[in-house]
Amino acid sequence: MTTEPPKAPPLYPKTHLLAASGIAALLSLALLVFPSSDVEAKRTTLSLDLESPTEQLTQDQDAADAVQATNEAVASPFAQIENSPEDSANTAETAQEQPTPAVAEEKPAPNHREVVVAKGDTLSTLFEKVGLPATSVHDVLASDKQAKQFTQLKRGQKLEFELGPDGQLNNLHTKLNDLESITLTKGPKGFAFSRVTTKPTVRTAYVHGVINSSLSQSAARAGLSHSLTMDMANVFGYDIDFAQDIRPGDEFDVIYEQTVVNGKAVGSRNILSARFTNRGKTYTAVRYTNKQGSSSYYTADGNSMRKAFIRTPVDFARISSRFSMGRKHPILNKIRAHKGVDYAAPRGTPIKAAGDGKVLLAGRRGGYGNTVIIQHGNAYRTLYGHMQGFAKGVKTGGSVKQGQVIGYIGTTGLSTGPHLHYEFQVNGVHVDPLGQKLPMADPIAKAERARFLQQSQPLMARMDQEKATLLASNKR
Repeated sequence: MTTEPPKAPPLYPKTHLLAASGIAALLSLALLVFPSSDVEAKRTTLSLDLESPTEQLTQDQDAADAVQATNEAVASPFAQIENSPEDSANTAETAQEQPTPAVAEEKPAPNHREVVVAKGDTLSTLFEKVGLPATSVHDVLASDKQAKQFTQLKRGQKLEFELGPDGQLNNLHTKLNDLESITLTKGPKGFAFSRVTTKPTVRTAYVHGVINSSLSQSAARAGLSHSLTMDMANVFGYDIDFAQDIRPGDEFDVIYEQTVVNGKAVGSRNILSARFTNRGKTYTAVRYTNKQGSSSYYTADGNSMRKAFIRTPVDFARISSRFSMGRKHPILNKIRAHKGVDYAAPRGTPIKAAGDGKVLLAGRRGGYGNTVIIQHGNAYRTLYGHMQGFAKGVKTGGSVKQGQVIGYIGTTGLSTGPHLHYEFQVNGVHVDPLGQKLPMADPIAKAERARFLQQSQPLMARMDQEKATLLASNKR
């Protein structure tokens, strides 16, 4: 007869053992239902090469989701594929069930600060914004004579600060424009100033426009800058009076030089060729630089666009009174010959000399108020009255060039409002400047004609081709 050894007494009460068994069962069930992300990620990754292509795409996305849940950065090859509405809904439901871990955004270096100049800002206030004492501005500016350029701030300008571990300024940088930037860099002997100028590349560009309002508005809508619009008006200003001749339906084509930095157009230079159709008549101009380096504009066949006088001395003004021998004077209230043309424009609008000449008068003259009189050679004389003031350097006895600004629209003398009174004399006789036939300048020299045609003909052909392409695309 075998005797069984006595049973050891239980270490824990029976109720405790039952509770522990229940907890273990719940844990096992939880592991089966919710496997850990590490285990799931590993399982999915190992099974990728065993699945079909369609299943592999799904598994790849699952793997990416699982790894992301571990806060590890993942660059999914399918990140550029947008979710369908159904996928988005499923993702939203999952997000509600399980909190999405925060993704850390890339932050700038702690020693880097950027501030944008606002209204009322000074260099001192900008220093304070980045945690630098305002008093340090003096030390920075005193270290280099050119450093004062940092005080010439413009609203919207961005300044970049680089601080050292001690919180002191190591580097200050700002971009002045698309081509220039300036920097102050701390060295053993203080701050050193440097300027970097990017040299732009030059390419040609084409624009086409149709006048349906003013020239300036239509040109801007076509993509022509204000300065190029003024240049175009100057080129054709000998033949077209932009104050009275422009009509809706007039059109223009321009090929010009465009400056480019990193693929971005940052400015413009010379008009190379242009064509302007006014009242059904087309004028063409080509820029040509001769062997001596002098540039001017000519027609396609080599005649000079430049004449002895420009057609109108004020750009885009309105004619308020024409040449007349029997006009009733608006102030004197009696019939009095109006031996000139009045151009109404805002006060301060520039007035240009109609041609090269000698200034006979730059001062007051009775009812004309502030007046400039210019003698052009032996036969021609022009007068400009009611000026607000004279341009710098314009004085009696001096010389002026055609197109040079000589003064500004005003209302001095016997005048009811701001305008220019413009007179034109030929051999001492007043003539209507709007109807006067203007003398021509010299055409292309015979010795340069072949060289001129080599440059002008391709430009004319390109304008024709560009316009044809543009019109064809607009019809589609």
